[in-house]
Formats: sequence, C-alpha cells, structure tokens
Amino acid sequence: MIKSIHIKNYILIDDLTIDFSNGLNVITGETGAGKSILLNAIDIAFGAKATSDLIKKGCDKALIELFVSTKENLRELLESNGIEFDNEISVVREITQSASRIRINGTIVNQNFVKELREQVLDIHSQHQTYSFLQPKSHITLLDNYAKEFYGQDLEYYKELYKKYQKILKQLESSKQSSSITESEIDFLKFQINEIDEAKIEDIEEDSKLKQELDILQNAEKLKELTYSSYQILNSDEGSILDALLQVKSNITKAANTDSNLESIESQITDLTELTRDLSANLRDYTQTISADENRLNEIQERLYTFDKLKRKYGSTLENIMKTYDELSNKLNSIEFSSKNIEELENELEKITKELNDQAETISENRKNYALVLSALIEDELEKLELPKSRFEIRINKTDINQNGTDDVEFYISTNISQDLTPLAKTASGGEISRVMLAIKTIFAKADEIDTVIFDEIDTGISGKAAQAVAEEISALSKYRQIILITHQAIIAAKSDLHLFVEKIQGNETFVNIKALDENEKISAIASLTSGSETEEALKFAKSLLSDK
Repeated sequence: MIKSIHIKNYILIDDLTIDFSNGLNVITGETGAGKSILLNAIDIAFGAKATSDLIKKGCDKALIELFVSTKENLRELLESNGIEFDNEISVVREITQSASRIRINGTIVNQNFVKELREQVLDIHSQHQTYSFLQPKSHITLLDNYAKEFYGQDLEYYKELYKKYQKILKQLESSKQSSSITESEIDFLKFQINEIDEAKIEDIEEDSKLKQELDILQNAEKLKELTYSSYQILNSDEGSILDALLQVKSNITKAANTDSNLESIESQITDLTELTRDLSANLRDYTQTISADENRLNEIQERLYTFDKLKRKYGSTLENIMKTYDELSNKLNSIEFSSKNIEELENELEKITKELNDQAETISENRKNYALVLSALIEDELEKLELPKSRFEIRINKTDINQNGTDDVEFYISTNISQDLTPLAKTASGGEISRVMLAIKTIFAKADEIDTVIFDEIDTGISGKAAQAVAEEISALSKYRQIILITHQAIIAAKSDLHLFVEKIQGNETFVNIKALDENEKISAIASLTSGSETEEALKFAKSLLSDK
C-alpha cells in the first residue's frame, strides 16, 4: 500500500507531500488542472519512462519519493536484491538532465527489479490498459493470471518445455540445411581446407620476415662490398681509423701523466678505441657470413608465391587465411556432425512434441474449466454494475502449438438480452467498456495479493444508476484494497476516505497544487462536480451523498 508521496520540481509541482488513506482515495479537479499528474508520478516512480522534460523549468532535477508498506510476500524479492526487508520501503526516482535512477531504501536498483516489485505492489489501470484488455491477444494472459494458483506451475513447465522444443527445431533445421550440401560441395570444402593445411602456416608474420630476408639475399654482393669497405676504413694496414685512435690514445696517456685533468679524456678515448675494435670485428664477421645463397633465395620465393596464391583465395593476410581455415573446418565439422545428428534430433523432437501436446491438453482442459468460473464471476460483477442482462463468455478454440499451448482465447459479451454475443473488442459503448474493465479488475484484485489499484478515469461514459453501481463496487473493493482514482462523478467522490483536489494556479508562473480536503471542503468539491457551481441545491445534494456513505 502506498502510504505517502513526496514530489519535488516535477512538471508544474514545486514541492508537495501527500499522505494516502488505506481505502478509497479520489482525485478531482477542473478539466486541465493536472489531475493525472499524481498518477503519472506514481507510475514513473515504479519504472515508467522518464525524460528530462519532466523536470520543472529552471531546475536541475526532479524527485519522486514513495513510501510503501510491505507484506511478507515481498521479503524474498527484496532480500535477494540486497535490500533489508522491513514493514515499509522507500522508492525514490531521481530525474536529471542526462539520466534517471531508482533507489529502494537507498540502494540503486535496475529496471527489471523495479518491474517485478511493481507487479507485486501496484496495478495501474489506464486508458492504454483498457485498450490492451480489449485486444484478443491479451485474453489468454488474463485467464491464465486469474487461474495461476490452479495451473500456473503446469503452464510454467510447459513454457520451459516449449523453449527446448524451439531450440531442437532450430538445431534440426540447421542440421538439415547442412546435410543438404552436395558431395561435390563437401569435396571442394575439403580441398580448400587441405590447400591451406599444406602451407603449414605457424607464424602469421612469416611472410613479412621472408620478404626482409629475400631483400638481403638479392642485395648480398652490394651489402658485402659496402660493409667490407667500411671494415677496411676502420682497420686497414695503413692510415686506418683504428690506427689513428691508437695514436691519439698513446698521446693522451702520456699527457695525462703530466696533467691529471686529462684522465677523463684518456678514459673516453680508451672506450672509443675499444668500441671501434668491436665495430671492426662485427663488420668483418658480417662480411664473411653474407653470401648470395641461390638455394635459399629460390626457397623463399617459392614460399612467398604459395602465400600470395592463398591470399588471393582466402584473405589478404596470413592471419585472415588462418581465420578462413578455422571457418571452413568448423563448417565441415558441422556438416559431418549434422548428418549423424539429424536422426537423434528427430527422435528427441518426437518425444518433446508428444510431451508438449499432452501438457497443452491438460492446460486446455483447466482453461476451459476456469473460463466458465471467470465468466460467471464477471457476469455477477456486471449485474452489480447495472448491466443485469449481460452475458459474458470466454471462448477457447484450438490453434497451432505456441508458447501458450494450443488454445486461442477470446472474450465475448452481450449487454442486451436481444443481442448476440460479440467480441469484447467490438463493444461500442464507453460506459459499458468502463464497467466491464471494472468488473475484471475487481475479480483480479480479489484473487491476487496486490495492495494498491489505481484507476485513471474508470467512470468514463456513465451516469445515473450506472454511476451509483460503479461507486458501490469501487467502495466495496476499497474495503480490502487501497484504491486511488480520478473521477468526475460526485457519487463516487462521496464514497472516498480521502478526497484530493487538484488546481492549477496561474500567477507569475503556473504551478499545480494538490491538497487533501476536510469535510467542508469536500462538500464544496462534490457540489461543484454535481452542478459546476456551489449552489444551495448542489451543496444540499452533496451533503446527502456524504450522509449516505
């Protein structure tokens, strides 16, 4: 149950706190005053889409905070998400210019968790949901939700089984497609794999390394000439650089004996002499080892030719060639596996199809039984709502196997004794639709554990005795469920345990104010609903409605 809401900087609301009643909470106000703003705020707190345009102009962020009393059925959900169970939780939605987040008792939670929490705490019936309820595709879900205590576990098991069934179908289709490849296509696939395999590629950088080696071999004579001439310059018999360095070293050593300041220079010339000796030796060794090895040259050219041929077919680099090799190998393995696997999958499919059909048949029988029960309950509720001659029927026909079984479910109704049953979606009267929706919601509210039911203008298109009947029904429902609703009907407003009045105030800026009415204010508000003004007659009528509560 929602105990209170605190709203700050939200659309046209500055800062507002509302405490709700346990029973019937009604919201009234002039057309365009912003009556839905409170219901929308509750919806957004529980995960509905929130955008930055909900932030009051000139503010950085909007805040919606709900305080919700809990029951034992929420313990597992809360504790499994790291939230300590208590008799009351806070649900906070903060909306900024760039993002929004939801906290439960200060812990940030994700949308999936909020959705699950909402389903156990709150049921908001809006015009959109009315449209959804009218569509036949939702009727099987409504029936199953009503009877979930009776065959819900069977249905869950069926749905898990159906997922396995779909998985096997997909595998079988893939296997059959693979097995349909011709022998010549398989042979070509093997040829491709073998062609890459024979190249024995172990290093994806091998081609780059071979090209570098090839360049050296093709220029061996030139390299030998350049390095040998450099060696001679460093270390020839006469006038070499090394001889000159040795002479410099000898001179500096003698000078350092006289001036110790030259010792550092002596050390440098010694290092330079040794470095030159090493350089000379390295050039000599390089010159002796390099040669134009024709056999190696041919071997490298042949290897690079093989790589070029593979690149034209299988990828622009050795890495891409090996990726293609893996793909071709996997494809061949899949084909060979598929051929062996088809028979096994077909046997498995046959078994699971039989089990699915058996399970679907059991569920179908249960649906037919509880369709009769639900239809009778809805007819009883419709009679209470001034539709006494109504007939309601839930028709179940066979359809192809799907995630819900083998049933096609659709609601049919007749609100006049002379009228044939027609699909609920074709019910024309807005007032009749409102009462049908209220009847369904009343039955579901009695069957589930949801504490709070919100109606956004459930009284559309009704008046007179119908409005009286709806008022009585909502009042009865509020005895064991918290009801929050927007109404235009004085007779419904008079049944309230808490009457909230919404008004839009225009001054230097526009803002919406919502306040709980005391007894005298409630009389005035109901009188205004009755006649549009607070005439003596309207006030008298409002008092009579309140005295009959």
